[in-house]
Amino acid sequence: MTAATTYLTDEMLARFDERAPLYDRENRFFTEDFEELKASGYLNIALPESFGGPGMRLGEVSRLQRRLAYVAPATAVAVNMHIYWVGVAADLHRAGDSSCDWILEEAADGKIFAAGHGEAGNDVPLFLSTTSATRAEGGWHLTGHKIFGSLSPVWDYLGLHAMDSSNPDALQIVHAFLPRDADRYRIEETWDTLGMRATQSHDTILDGTFVADRHVPVVSPAGFAGAGLFHLGIFAWGVVGFAAVYLGAAKRAFDITTARAHERSSIALTRSMAHHPGVQHYVAEMRIALETAEALLDRTVDDWSAGVDHGGDWPVKIVATKNEVTRRAFEVVDRALDLTGGSGIFKRSRIEMLFRDIRLGRVHPANELLTHEVVGKLSLGIDPDDPQRWG
Repeated sequence: MTAATTYLTDEMLARFDERAPLYDRENRFFTEDFEELKASGYLNIALPESFGGPGMRLGEVSRLQRRLAYVAPATAVAVNMHIYWVGVAADLHRAGDSSCDWILEEAADGKIFAAGHGEAGNDVPLFLSTTSATRAEGGWHLTGHKIFGSLSPVWDYLGLHAMDSSNPDALQIVHAFLPRDADRYRIEETWDTLGMRATQSHDTILDGTFVADRHVPVVSPAGFAGAGLFHLGIFAWGVVGFAAVYLGAAKRAFDITTARAHERSSIALTRSMAHHPGVQHYVAEMRIALETAEALLDRTVDDWSAGVDHGGDWPVKIVATKNEVTRRAFEVVDRALDLTGGSGIFKRSRIEMLFRDIRLGRVHPANELLTHEVVGKLSLGIDPDDPQRWG
């Protein structure tokens, strides 16, 4: 029995496929999908064997996530938040760093981790923060407003970051995990969006919330200079994980489009629209985009899984992969809508839902502006932490 059939059976996928449009239409959390995935062990596919999991690396997880996203993109992008924390902790453990072993222990016990890095007005996530961190006895007080908190209805720990500005000459980023039973925070149900609606990624308001030191695995200098394996792992598992989701969804859009091309007709043609030269040209463009995106994604996740030493090029490879894959994915679904015709704009159309879901890939970090800045500066040997950002 393969990992695919153990943790993500065809029967499960069929049920997820049927429920996805309902979650989208009703703008509600994917409760039934979540419970099935948790029961099957899917949420802990990245958990090391020594902690009771199958120990899948990023490459294996990426391919499974594409299968899930093919039928339920919002479900896949939401569970990616939990999986990436487990994956980061697993990679640190394998590297001899036990600072996040407690995450693996809690995940093995069924606890759910989510991500709270989103902030309005912060286009450099993870390395800067609009949320403040104030040192207290035994921990930190956090105050700020987090957005895009996927898994809001079910998380047990919200992984987030905040800025300690007590020394203006040595700003620090505090990476903490907020327990669900903490005081002085609230979740505001704000999620009514264009796409990925089932993620229910609500806002979290922190009002001097206390997080104990045992839930603060990393305190690092602000900016890119403070980046270590913890930070790079978040980008690899999180950002490249997003790319896998959008590629899986784009494959679904392609398959729907090519199947329907044989069913669509025109009074001016003797055969189906599949024989129209323009349709064939556009389908070829879509296929080329998918082949290109998949090749790049596979290379990146397999290199990460194998521990290939790309040194300082890893940040470039990670954000470039996410940018290119999500851009190609949107090209595919955009062309799918063209080829579907007027029927594709109705809410009953799966293409309409996929179009909205996949468009969010270009919003997900790192967006195109930040990607081009990071890739350009690092390629030119320019310090991304230079106080004079441009000019």
